[in-house]
Amino acid sequence: MRSTTTLMKNWQFTGPDGKTITVDLPHTWNNIDGQDGGNDYWRGSCTYKTSFAAPAFDPAAQQVWLQFEGVGDSAKVSLNGTEIANHDGGFSTFRVDITALLKEQNELTVIADNSKNDFVYPQKADFTFYGGIYRTVSLLVVSKDHIALDHLGGPGVQITPTVQGTNADIRVETRVSGEGEVAISILDAEGREVLAGKGGDTTLTMEHPHLWDGICDPYLYTCVVRLMKNGQPVDEVRQRFGVRSFSVDAKQGFFLNGRPYPLHGVSRHQDRKGLGNAITREMHDEDMQLIKELGANTIRLAHYQHDQYFYDLCDEVGMVVWAEIPYISEHMPNGRANTISQMKELIVQNYNHASIVCWGVSNEITISTKNNRDMRDNHRQLNDLCHEMDKTRLTTLACYAMCGPFNPVAHITDLVSWNLYLGWYVPGLFLNDLWMDFFHLCYPNRPLGFSEYGAEGMPNLHSEHPRRGDHTEEYQAIYHEYMLECFARHKWLWSTHVWNMYDFAADARDQGGEPGMNHKGLVTFDRKTRKDSFYIYKAWWSNEPFVHICSKRFIDRTQNEIEVKVYSNQKQVTLYANGEKLAEQEGEHIFRFRVKLDGEVKVQAVAGDCIDEAAFRKVSTPNPVYKLGKKKSTSANWV
Repeated sequence: MRSTTTLMKNWQFTGPDGKTITVDLPHTWNNIDGQDGGNDYWRGSCTYKTSFAAPAFDPAAQQVWLQFEGVGDSAKVSLNGTEIANHDGGFSTFRVDITALLKEQNELTVIADNSKNDFVYPQKADFTFYGGIYRTVSLLVVSKDHIALDHLGGPGVQITPTVQGTNADIRVETRVSGEGEVAISILDAEGREVLAGKGGDTTLTMEHPHLWDGICDPYLYTCVVRLMKNGQPVDEVRQRFGVRSFSVDAKQGFFLNGRPYPLHGVSRHQDRKGLGNAITREMHDEDMQLIKELGANTIRLAHYQHDQYFYDLCDEVGMVVWAEIPYISEHMPNGRANTISQMKELIVQNYNHASIVCWGVSNEITISTKNNRDMRDNHRQLNDLCHEMDKTRLTTLACYAMCGPFNPVAHITDLVSWNLYLGWYVPGLFLNDLWMDFFHLCYPNRPLGFSEYGAEGMPNLHSEHPRRGDHTEEYQAIYHEYMLECFARHKWLWSTHVWNMYDFAADARDQGGEPGMNHKGLVTFDRKTRKDSFYIYKAWWSNEPFVHICSKRFIDRTQNEIEVKVYSNQKQVTLYANGEKLAEQEGEHIFRFRVKLDGEVKVQAVAGDCIDEAAFRKVSTPNPVYKLGKKKSTSANWV
């Protein structure tokens, strides 16, 4: 049976300055310079070396494989002086059989490369392309006869559940290296066997399956696949899966298990302040807990393949997922093969995840593309590839604002969504309604979603008169208040995804007084501060009772009377000022109170058992720290 050993400690890293230091994995060399602005973070090749003893194995009966789960953005791997692997694509798993080269003591060298080029995606986008070995490296010891490890980094097992009335057909396809018979056991969530079968491609019928039903009931089965020889198991792979059906109707939106299931959620980048993309499982857990708290039921995992652990979390909590490759911003004719290889890896490595309902082909590809004919042909090839490899899921893409409704690229995939920032980059929040209505009028049978929308918001910037472009926490909240009402008027949208759940690094940016960052997140880069806009979504989406006083970081006020705005998912909110009941309101989502200021006033909002508190202070002159200072900027945006 297979065993795993990780190689995460004591790597010798030779970085951009030519100096060699000892590091542990996960690691990136752009965790600082990729987040400080200037669009000058170091992109090139760096070297990682480590020594390891050969794991215990029987050369006559077993093999040893080396596995990388993420090296940004290309990797050249050598073992004991022999080059063994080249991999282009910084977000997916790749493996190599190292059995023949193993010695008692071994020297492993990895050259990680995030250099600028015209053949590996991404090369142009609004986020930092971190270089490094930022996910797990491990050694796998397996029988020579084993469930295949050599197919595009996948698990070797592909599970296709198809709901048939009150039953479900569970097709299990297994790739085998060597010889042996395949035995299959399906376990329920309690570990009890409910089905069993044999064969490398077999279909089992499950009566009255327990459906994977989104965040309501994310029920998962486990498929245990064993390779048997002489009646004994020589290898085993376990894959969880969910039984569900889904569809999209252009006039009614998304359906899960035959019922309307409006998709409202967020997009997520994986990086962290001071760490880049070299993050831990605990950080993935924290990200998911915050998304759950918000009340989202879908996540767009942008703009690349995320860690397998996070897809597992999506399965477990019931998130509906849009998974995509980093074919983004600019079509590169020399990068066509890379789009194909990254899509193949994305599908093969993630096929069994119940959470995934669509494969994202590209993002904002028309921003700076020159060869449109080649670009469209690349899209058709990717779209056909997705349908060939996976006949159960839909395809989608995200269009740029300036890519009009009539652009041919918007009509290649099964679904389409738009990245629109009307009311942020251009004035007029009402334009969002007009845009949706116009598209729906022109293409009533084309499912439309909103894949990105948002506004920059800094929790330290505030205004009594918020306006577009001021980067205040107040304007960001006003923007999202409008968008939630707008989506409620357009219930036929197949999905909406806030851009973004978290602030993230984009080294080319210089906005909001903090260079190198995109501040459209509902939560700050370090995950420590939920902005006010976080709570308006919680008021709409979450069933967990809460009350939140807005602008509580905006303490110093020059007005004699201020509006205290409260978000809650409760139907009644009472506001107290300096301990005395001021007013009681019934309403939905947003509650507004007028409070007179004289010195310092402490306010308390009460909704049921929920309480939130804040303090505001009357001052004679505006506090300058609340306003974005004027300075010369090399970039107001990333392009």
